[in-house]
Amino acid sequence: MSAPTLETSRREQGVAERGRYQDWPDQIFQKLQEADIRHVAYVPDAGHSRLIRLCHDAAHMKTTVLTTEEEGIGLIAGAWLGGERGVLLMQSSGVGNCINTLSLAKVCGFPLLMLVTMRGEWGEINPWQVPMGQITADNLRLAGATVYEVREPADAAPAVEAAGRIAFNGGLTAAVLLSQRMLGTKLFKD
Repeated sequence: MSAPTLETSRREQGVAERGRYQDWPDQIFQKLQEADIRHVAYVPDAGHSRLIRLCHDAAHMKTTVLTTEEEGIGLIAGAWLGGERGVLLMQSSGVGNCINTLSLAKVCGFPLLMLVTMRGEWGEINPWQVPMGQITADNLRLAGATVYEVREPADAAPAVEAAGRIAFNGGLTAAVLLSQRMLGTKLFKD
């Protein structure tokens, strides 16, 4: 066995770093379980794919595929009225679809927890994603949401926990924005 070199040390660090990046969906799932989330509404999204699979596999969670993101706000409202908690998973482009419907949560005073995977940020190759990606946080704040912007994987689970607390304890809207830098860049190849 050869002695460690700077190259093997960097390679091991890279493996550890990739592993750390891949843990955040599992850690978020744990926080959703701790918050007693029973309903998970989502539009299919590669950035949320691991979290969606975990929720599908959990017997105590009901997952609902949406045709458009704003449907999820009504679904989460209904879950709350029925005495259960829910979360809405979407991509940043879906926030634009929800602007009018976000008023429902504010006016009716029910908790709305949203987890948003960001596009239109670092490394984006699709110009159609950039406009909404650049204004997602501002739009959510203008609609009355408390926004937690997460850029590092280690911050994801604590942000979800904090957002869940403010949403469910205060009857407020809270959104966790998961940076594209955490998710990785989508590459479209021929």
